[in-house]
Amino acid sequence: MNRRLVLAGNVIADLVIEVPALPERGGDVIGTRTETTAGGGFNTLVAARRLGTEAVFAGLHGTGRHGDLVREALAAEHIVPLLPARTDGDTGFTVALIDGGGERTFVTSFGVEATLTRSDLDAVAARLRPGDLLQLSGYGLVLPGNGPLLSAFTAGLPADITVCLDPAPLVADIPEAVLTPVLARTDWLSANAREARLLSGHEDPRAAATALRDRLAPGAGVLVRADKDGCWLAAPGEAPVHVPGFPVQAVDSNGAGDAHVGSFLALLGQGHDPLTAARGANAAAAYAVTRSGPATAPNRRELARFLGDDPVAHRLFGRRP
Repeated sequence: MNRRLVLAGNVIADLVIEVPALPERGGDVIGTRTETTAGGGFNTLVAARRLGTEAVFAGLHGTGRHGDLVREALAAEHIVPLLPARTDGDTGFTVALIDGGGERTFVTSFGVEATLTRSDLDAVAARLRPGDLLQLSGYGLVLPGNGPLLSAFTAGLPADITVCLDPAPLVADIPEAVLTPVLARTDWLSANAREARLLSGHEDPRAAATALRDRLAPGAGVLVRADKDGCWLAAPGEAPVHVPGFPVQAVDSNGAGDAHVGSFLALLGQGHDPLTAARGANAAAAYAVTRSGPATAPNRRELARFLGDDPVAHRLFGRRP
């Protein structure tokens, strides 16, 4: 059993700048390192692919230096785009500021990925397979043009497609008319603590997980990611439980949430129970933040080595990962 992960979201360029601290309003600060890489949903796809799950990109990509960078990065990880390159513009980009504590702050400028059409989604729907895991992001839902189209597309998906929603930092800006149909069709909601609070009104992650599951259809589950503290898992029909994290020295937290989502879905799609998949995702995200750069999620051997004698290593890999 190994189901495919399909990203119906954005892969864009990340302009990463490391800074000692964020400048005050109107101020300036000298960056210590700059790098331009593929980002956005790319990190989710890579996390799943490196754990042995087939991953495909079902979003838009443009013609220009950012679009070229995205396609080269996808090809290097053996990830196939479902849609052809658009010739009327380039892929967008994000400026990601990484401060001395490893925290990241973003400013995003969208490109052709913000101009989704119904025919694009019809083409994606025609190429979905029974059992696919479809990943959605709040970044797509918040866009005025893309949001209503993605909402209707998601609501109409057949029952044999598992839908996962990552609401993303802009969740408070998603129109309720767009978000409600998506939540009704969501099988797994994975949010960080801030996003969970904005969606639920609860500061406590356990209470937020419970409230969010109540907003979903029966049989759905929720993950509230809590960084170094692991996550809270509200599996279908079960009381929320805390899944411990793996304390590490964070070097770069950029993409850690994506690594968690991609790893969780990959392990779930490989037949592991939600608790095992969540613990494995905690480990993958912890591994990722100890490394600088984009798409730092581990492969199977790296994850097994990181886990060491942890009991979840045997459940995930047996004796020979």
